[in-house]
Amino acid sequence: MDFAMTEEQTAIFDMAYGFGQENIAPFARQWESEGTIPKDLWPKVGELGFGSLYVSEETGGSGLSRLDATLVFEALSMACPSVAAFLSIHNMCAKMLDMFASDELKARVMPDVMSLNTVLSYCLTEPGSGSDAASLKTRAARDNEGYVLNGTKAFISGGGYSDAYVCMVRTGEDGPKGISTLYVEDGTPGLSFGGLEDKMGWKSQPTAQVQFDDCRVPAGNLVGEEGHGFKYAMKGLDGGRLNIAACSLGAAQAGLSATLQYMSERKAFGKSIDQFQGLQFRLADMEIELQAARTFLRQAAWKLDQGEPDASKFCAMAKKFVTETGSKVVDQCLQLHGGYGYLADYGIEKLVRDLRVHQILEGTNEIMRVIVARHMLAENH
Repeated sequence: MDFAMTEEQTAIFDMAYGFGQENIAPFARQWESEGTIPKDLWPKVGELGFGSLYVSEETGGSGLSRLDATLVFEALSMACPSVAAFLSIHNMCAKMLDMFASDELKARVMPDVMSLNTVLSYCLTEPGSGSDAASLKTRAARDNEGYVLNGTKAFISGGGYSDAYVCMVRTGEDGPKGISTLYVEDGTPGLSFGGLEDKMGWKSQPTAQVQFDDCRVPAGNLVGEEGHGFKYAMKGLDGGRLNIAACSLGAAQAGLSATLQYMSERKAFGKSIDQFQGLQFRLADMEIELQAARTFLRQAAWKLDQGEPDASKFCAMAKKFVTETGSKVVDQCLQLHGGYGYLADYGIEKLVRDLRVHQILEGTNEIMRVIVARHMLAENH
């Protein structure tokens, strides 16, 4: 059992951290107020190979392990968790295409996807189906030329911003077996978007409903086989859960570092506040919890890479534990900043807002508990 990062992993982390501190961190608040991430950022991210983190090397991707990828998201979220999480969504879509798309579709779209000239959004959730994703209603009717889509997707990161949408749609019966995956390019007639959602956090990510009104998609844009779309969508979620946990971890670590610095400079009752034992205990608790979270996350990523039978259970446990730990830590960081923590200038309140949604998406933390309990009960029989 080896807990040390390899030289290559350290280099990956350092590269992502350096890029984030130079190209994202100085602009994070500005992008938040503008409600968008400049499109010209993405090709720069693509040059590092971060647009195809775990796309196979045969396809031309970086071919990293899930553990390596969590290091990238941990490092980037130290600059801005909203930007890092958006990149995670793109990578989840890219991996789905790499695994299941036809050779013809891959040849057509993957070069631009991997270079991040094409930014992808993941369209599963609908206004009436969140945790119960298999009840989705958006329908794709087959005809001689391809598919005609009708329906609405909700809470889509990149809605109206992305260049293409990986959409889970109903092509058959009710339930998971009637769901297929289609690749829908921006500009397709019949594709439109709702107004931008005004959110608590993740404000730099444009979020909107994605609407299909007799939206015609060629048959060649079917990803994999009809009726397998729900399986494809779920396959991406184990890795997505690790990534979103890594975003919580990196952001909380950045918050703790900023808090340590602030406490060394802030004076009260004649000494810096990091000299008060009561506050030192709180710092120690945060460090202990973040290190526990980091170890747990990397164990889950390792299990997923090894194809261990309990990998999904560990991904669910890690997602639940790490996202809740991250939110708890940044809340404490705000408290230790006192009134200044409530001001936007110090960057802590943004972390509190950004991390809160991590307990909801990629499967709510309630659903993570359901997954863990199911595994436990199955192991007991």
